[in-house]
Amino acid sequence: MGRIQKAGKNIIFGLASNLVILLVNFIQRTVFIYVLGRTLSGVNSVYTDVLSVLSLTELGIGTALNYSLYKPVAERNIEKIKSYMRFYKKAYLTIAGVIALLGISISPFLKYILKNPGNLTVGELTLYYYLFLFNTVISYFVTYKYSLVNAEQKNYIQTNITTLTKAATAAAQITVLVLTRNFLFYLLAQSAVELLQKIFVTVYLNRLYPYLLDKDVKKLTREETQVVATKTKALICHKVGDVARLQTDKIVISSFVNVDTAAVVDNYVYIITYVGNFVNIIFDSVISGFGNVVATESKERQYLLFKVYRFFACWLFGFGAVGFFHLLSPFIGGVWLRDESWTLPWITVTLLVTDFYLKGGRTVLLNFKIASGLFEQDRYLPLVQGAVNLAVSIALVIKIGVTGVYVGTLVSGILANLIRPGIIYRVCFDKKAGAYFRDSMKYIGVILTVGAVITPIRHVVMGEVTILTFAVMVIIITVLYNLAFLAVFHRTEEFSYLWSAAAQRIPILRSVFPGEQSRKGGFDE
Repeated sequence: MGRIQKAGKNIIFGLASNLVILLVNFIQRTVFIYVLGRTLSGVNSVYTDVLSVLSLTELGIGTALNYSLYKPVAERNIEKIKSYMRFYKKAYLTIAGVIALLGISISPFLKYILKNPGNLTVGELTLYYYLFLFNTVISYFVTYKYSLVNAEQKNYIQTNITTLTKAATAAAQITVLVLTRNFLFYLLAQSAVELLQKIFVTVYLNRLYPYLLDKDVKKLTREETQVVATKTKALICHKVGDVARLQTDKIVISSFVNVDTAAVVDNYVYIITYVGNFVNIIFDSVISGFGNVVATESKERQYLLFKVYRFFACWLFGFGAVGFFHLLSPFIGGVWLRDESWTLPWITVTLLVTDFYLKGGRTVLLNFKIASGLFEQDRYLPLVQGAVNLAVSIALVIKIGVTGVYVGTLVSGILANLIRPGIIYRVCFDKKAGAYFRDSMKYIGVILTVGAVITPIRHVVMGEVTILTFAVMVIIITVLYNLAFLAVFHRTEEFSYLWSAAAQRIPILRSVFPGEQSRKGGFDE
C-alpha cells in the first residue's frame, strides 16, 4: 500500500472515528448531566484539564521519538527499531512515575482548585481525583507501542482501538449511571475498561511485532540519544506554552468563579472542539503533501498553494464561526438541555467563536510551518502566549468573571496570528506579509457582514427555539454564508484553483463554473 493510499485510509478512519466518538460522547454527556447534575460535570471537566497539565511532563519526547523511528522503519532495520522502542519504553515508564508523584503531591490543593463544590467532601473529591490519575498513569504503559504503528503510517490501528474503547467506555458508564446514579461507580467503570484496553493493546501489538519481546536489544548510541534529546528540547517551549494557553481556562474558572460555571463552559468547548476536529482532519491530511511541494516546487508555486489552502480554511472556519455565534446557545439551552441557565453571556460566546475562527488561521500557519521545517524561529512564542493567557485571564476573571478568562485566551492567540505570517512569508516566500493581512481583512469583512445580516433573521425565525426552527436556521445560515463567499471571491485566483481541483475529482462541478477549468489544481500533482 502506497503513501497516498495509507493517508487516505487514515483520513477515512479518522473521520469515522471522530463521528462515532462525537455521538457516543454526546449521549454520555447528556445522560451524565441529567443524572448527576452540574457540579459533578464541572468536577469531571476540571480534573480532565488538571491531568492534561500534569501530562506536560512528557514535554514532546513522544514527538521526537516518533520522528526518530521513521528512518529505521523505512529501512526495515529491526535491530534499530528494537533499540528505539526499548529506549521509548524506559522513557515513558519514567514519565508515568513522575506524573504519579506529581499528581499525588498536588492532591492536598484540590480544595483550592474546586471552588464551591456543593455537598461534595474533600475526601470524595480526592478519591475521584485519584481515579482520574490512575487512568492517566496507566496510559503511559502502552503509549510507546503506538509509535511504531504510526511510524508505519498505520495510524488507523490506533484510531480503531481508540474508537472501540471510547464506545465501550461510554456504554459501560451510561449503564452504570442509569443503574446506580453514582459518580464513583461511573469512574470505576471507566478504569475497568481502560485497564482491559491496555491489556488487549499489549497482547495485540506484541503479536503484530513479536520482535518487541526480544531480550537481546542493543542500546542506542550516544549520538542517537543526543538527537532525541535535541529534538525534545526544541519542542519543550511549544509544549509548555500550548498547555498554559489551552488547558488552563477551566481550571482558572473553577478556582476563581466556581465549579458549576466550569461545567457550563465545558459544553461550549466540547462542541467547538469536536466540530474543529472534523475540519482539522482535512487540513492536517495535506501536511505531507506540502512537505513535498516545499522540497520540489518553486517559491511562487508554494505561495499559490499556501494562499489556496488559507482561503479554504478561512471559508470553512468562517462558516463554523457564524454558525456557532448564532446557534450554539440556542442549541445548548433550547434544543439539548432545555435550560437557559446552561448558556453563557453573548459576549463570552463571541470571544469563544472569534478564537475558533482565528485558530483556523493559526492551523494553516502551523501546518505550513511544520511542512517547511520551521521550528526554531518562533520557539519562544508559545511561552509568551501561555504567560499572557494566564496573566490576563487571572487579572480579568477577578474583575469581570468568566468573560475575562476568554479575553486572555483571545489575546494570547492573536499574538500567533500577528507574528507567524511575517516569519513564514519572509523565510518561505521571500515576501512581506502585507498581502496576508489585507486578505485577512477581506475575509473577516465578509464573515462579519453575513453574521450581521443573519442576526435579525435569527430573531424572527427563532423567536421560540424548537428543533424545527433550529433546523430552518441551520439551512438559512448555510445558504446565505456560502452564497456570500461565492459572490465575493469566485473570481479570485484562490477560488479558481480550488474549484478546478475539486472539478477534476467531481465532474458534475465542471458545469457550474465552466470558466474556472483553465487552472490545474491539487497538492499531489
